Amino acid sequence: MAINLTVAADVIDITRDTPRAEDCFFVDTNVWYWVTYTKATATGAQAYQTTNYPRYTQDALAAGSTIYQSGLSLAELSHLIEKSEREIYAKANGMVNKGSVTLRPKEFRHNFPTERASVCSEVTAACAQVTTLANSLAVTIDGPTASAFMARIPTDAVDGYDLYILESMQANGVTQVITDDGDFATIPGIRVFTANRNVITAATNQGKLVIR
Repeated sequence: MAINLTVAADVIDITRDTPRAEDCFFVDTNVWYWVTYTKATATGAQAYQTTNYPRYTQDALAAGSTIYQSGLSLAELSHLIEKSEREIYAKANGMVNKGSVTLRPKEFRHNFPTERASVCSEVTAACAQVTTLANSLAVTIDGPTASAFMARIPTDAVDGYDLYILESMQANGVTQVITDDGDFATIPGIRVFTANRNVITAATNQGKLVIR
């Protein structure tokens, strides 16, 4: 089923944009996954994802742009890498039934020490790259933040991680995000830098594509 996005953000096509020294970007977890995970191409990532996003992120760093990451992104990145490692191992060892992986997360985590060591190595290397390349965006998860999180639920059509990300971006005055996630395009007051053709097409049709 096609996703009907109502685009409220300004959208910039990163395949036609050049980062600037004055730019400040939050880099979303999906981008960090393609930048840092060595097996991203083996887990269903599309060619444009593993080429355009790493290139634009590196171009931003080379231009002197400020890029940010979040501890929440590190948690999500760790989860994604472990999930990918489990799927790769399961498919290589016949633990798939009718296209579904039968190896459960906790089984993989505790019953296969060699694979667990490999997961830890991948996660540690990926997170080290993220923290080396990007500044940390402060996020405090306390009572007021939880209230702000809950207030966003009816209005911001993103997942729980991204609700907190949006709150921390707002608190730190960061309005630009590099992401492949179309959900961000529905949020007013931010700029979405993306190579997602569906998002770019929707933004073009709705007059929200920005050429810098």
